[in-house]
Amino acid sequence: MALTTTPVCAFGTRAPDFDLPATDGQRYRLADIRGARGTLVMFLCNHCPYVRAIVDRLVDHVGTLMDEGIGAIAIMPNDTLAYPEDGFDAMAAFAARHRFPFPYVIDESQAVARAYGAVCTPDFFGYDAADGLQYRGRLDASRTTLLGDARPDLLLAMRAIAGTGKGPAEQIPSMGCSIKWRED
Repeated sequence: MALTTTPVCAFGTRAPDFDLPATDGQRYRLADIRGARGTLVMFLCNHCPYVRAIVDRLVDHVGTLMDEGIGAIAIMPNDTLAYPEDGFDAMAAFAARHRFPFPYVIDESQAVARAYGAVCTPDFFGYDAADGLQYRGRLDASRTTLLGDARPDLLLAMRAIAGTGKGPAEQIPSMGCSIKWRED
């Protein structure tokens, strides 16, 4: 497990489009999940201890955001040949076990992760209603151990984006396992 942190938010950067297969049998593009008040694109995987520590809180927060007009999707970017525990069937089981209210898609080519500049799991990209990047930060201060009283940074940032179109000026990077890039 290589620990990685995300870069600083590049405010206004446009959300790249994608067309990826999901564990629910559908394919999703950015337009399919875009919310009226903003969009959250998350890079997750099944085996990362950082993701495992926060997944239930993440599901709760994202469900709340979806109810408030924020669209959301989770993208699994890892090399599944080297990390079969992140394979499609395992993704479907993980999404079902944690009751994902958002699509969980696989980026087999890793082209989408590269287009977004994703570096770790979890990695969060919060966009305004016009697809401009407004948040590149963490869920909260939890790492591999869930902190019960952690400030909900992602939830608060996405609510600010939904209300004002702007993310917080100060953001704390997400931290997690490095994306497992394929060796081509």
